[in-house]
Amino acid sequence: MYRPHAARSTTALTLSLATVLGLTAATTATPRSGEPHTTAAAPAPKLDWKPCGKGELSDFQCATAEVPTDYDRPRGATTTIALTRLPASDPGKRIGSLFTNPGGPGGSGVDFVHHAGKVAYDPAVRARFDIIGFDPRGVGDSDPVTCFASAEKEKAALARIPVFPFTEKQEKPFLRRLLEVPKACMKRSRERIEHASTANVARDMDLLRRAVGDTKLTYAGYSYGTFLGATYAKLFPDNVRALMLDGTVEPTGYTGVNGDTRSVVTRTGQGEAAGRALGEFLRLCAKAGPDRCALARQGDPRAVMERTLRRLKTRPVTVRLPEGPPVEVTYPFAVETLYNGLYTPRSWPVLAEAFAAVATAGKRLDRPSAAVGEYFRTLRDKEFASKGEVLANLCVDTLNPKSPKGFPAEADAEDAKSLHFGRYRTWQGLSCTVIGNEDRDAHLGGWRQKVDAPVMVVGTRFDPATPYEKTRPFADKFPDARMATLEGWGHGGTLLQSTCMNRLVARYLVELEATDGATCEPDSQPFASPTPTGDGPVGTGTREAP
Repeated sequence: MYRPHAARSTTALTLSLATVLGLTAATTATPRSGEPHTTAAAPAPKLDWKPCGKGELSDFQCATAEVPTDYDRPRGATTTIALTRLPASDPGKRIGSLFTNPGGPGGSGVDFVHHAGKVAYDPAVRARFDIIGFDPRGVGDSDPVTCFASAEKEKAALARIPVFPFTEKQEKPFLRRLLEVPKACMKRSRERIEHASTANVARDMDLLRRAVGDTKLTYAGYSYGTFLGATYAKLFPDNVRALMLDGTVEPTGYTGVNGDTRSVVTRTGQGEAAGRALGEFLRLCAKAGPDRCALARQGDPRAVMERTLRRLKTRPVTVRLPEGPPVEVTYPFAVETLYNGLYTPRSWPVLAEAFAAVATAGKRLDRPSAAVGEYFRTLRDKEFASKGEVLANLCVDTLNPKSPKGFPAEADAEDAKSLHFGRYRTWQGLSCTVIGNEDRDAHLGGWRQKVDAPVMVVGTRFDPATPYEKTRPFADKFPDARMATLEGWGHGGTLLQSTCMNRLVARYLVELEATDGATCEPDSQPFASPTPTGDGPVGTGTREAP
């Protein structure tokens, strides 16, 4: 899943499989299959590639494609798909195109390739493939699903909604305010939502494959992008050359066809996965000691973190920044910040420094260090995307309840399993009680694959968003899957974490060779370098007793 805040992602991608809602025993939805519907009757789009811009974008080409809105009517109304490509660096040895999806749902593939296309892949991959990113239908510049008349109005609506409720008194207002958002999405974008399934995104990708002249698809999918890859493989098994799937979303649990009546967040195990990742963050911080992890300067990092989170439930901390409005660090804000921060081990030192600053502050943090100030400024000013971009295919791809009544009990149960994250992840999914299985062409199952080509599946041992233990069950659905493990942390084992893993990916994509059971280590360990202590504590403010 594409890392939140890097471009056009929302707090879900938050990003992550984020804004998700689950299935209860009261659900009336039934599995459907999109298998009968193909792209054979639809004309391949004609792509008019043009430079994307100047400066950093001068090496990229951009185009748009018109694809059928409804593949039952392949020559009817169309939907616009935005895409970009980074041409192969050695055109004489070019194999074809590498299609990518950064995750989400709701992540912009165009933004992903513009930001990461030059650095995310081994030079051997860059030489042999055009790197292609596209915004899935309903996302970014591909006829996006919108929920309000303007971004400003949506921001104002979302500002009234906390990240999640953590007391019984907060639950009813949260329900009422949050559900206003998906209702607004349905009012403004019903037709787009009704055709937003991942199965239709897969069909779009098959047309794009034909449009660039590739006989078969070569694809790299991350997080939610692994679900897109599995869906494409199910619908077009004979059109697959290579699938590299990193951070797997196990499809039977995600869609809800496995009979598990809990919410989809619970089914996918994100709360417990994040709890394990936080445990590693705190263990490695303690091991690094006060010279390399700011939290360890306050005592045992686990105790400091727990004490800080508990205090934030009743006494939020206001972080005053040199410019612009302050940031109020509430308990829900802190939990979400931790969850997002666990995606990227390289950011763990500043994440620890930020929480150390909050731990030593009272009601206010008036003079944060430069690093902490910049960290909170980035959180405050992160780029905005409509919630509709996440909710559209998320809700039509999963079985969901018709009522939110079961959420308080489920949140309590998940909080008992994974303190803080269990409650947070459970409550993130309320919106699909409003947006249901609207797309009749969605594919919910089955998931036993028929792809003859070898498939590479990658899992990271301490991934906070796509649990490692789901990797092998995902791989086992393919006749010939080769599983590789990053013995490390974070979300996305092949994205700028390990030269070893990048070489394995390059060998697979170029030569179609991979070894099942391969393992790699990260290039660096979190907290590997000393952190500056400054002239005093990490942050200063009006001090209160913890």
